Amino acid sequence: MIRLRKIEPSDVPYLYRWENDATAWTDGSNHNPLSQQDLRDYIASTTGDIYKDGQLRLIISSNDQMVNEATVGCIDLFDFDPRNRRAALGMYIAPEFRGKGVGREALLQMEHYAFDFLHLRVLYAVIATSNTVCSALYQSAGYAPSSPLPAWTLESDAVIWIKTN
Repeated sequence: MIRLRKIEPSDVPYLYRWENDATAWTDGSNHNPLSQQDLRDYIASTTGDIYKDGQLRLIISSNDQMVNEATVGCIDLFDFDPRNRRAALGMYIAPEFRGKGVGREALLQMEHYAFDFLHLRVLYAVIATSNTVCSALYQSAGYAPSSPLPAWTLESDAVIWIKTN
């Protein structure tokens, strides 16, 4: 079982490891290492209110009978457009927790929040065509491939996956 929670200063060591995972940089917009101070500054400046910040990052925590609570990843709403009621999704799951259903459960919880609480109409993710695992996750959650993005990154084409409410 997982839960999504607001980011805390104690999350800096996890964020530091995840944001500096260069293997994930081709799938996101990060292109340089971040310092722990960068992350502390981000946490201090974010309100956790998507309407004020234009984005929302939540920590994914796992809680099962075998482990008390583990910080396993983060999920983001960004490129928030309140007028048209849409936002982009991004997610990072720590390698040791991948393939265990954590990403799907986090995605479904974020959808519930975005569609039912924020009343967004559209969620979307830009996914490199080379990231077949991520594409399969979004497809299994009911997202449809919408627009091809040729030469989107230096490494790969991409596709916009969309889900409407």
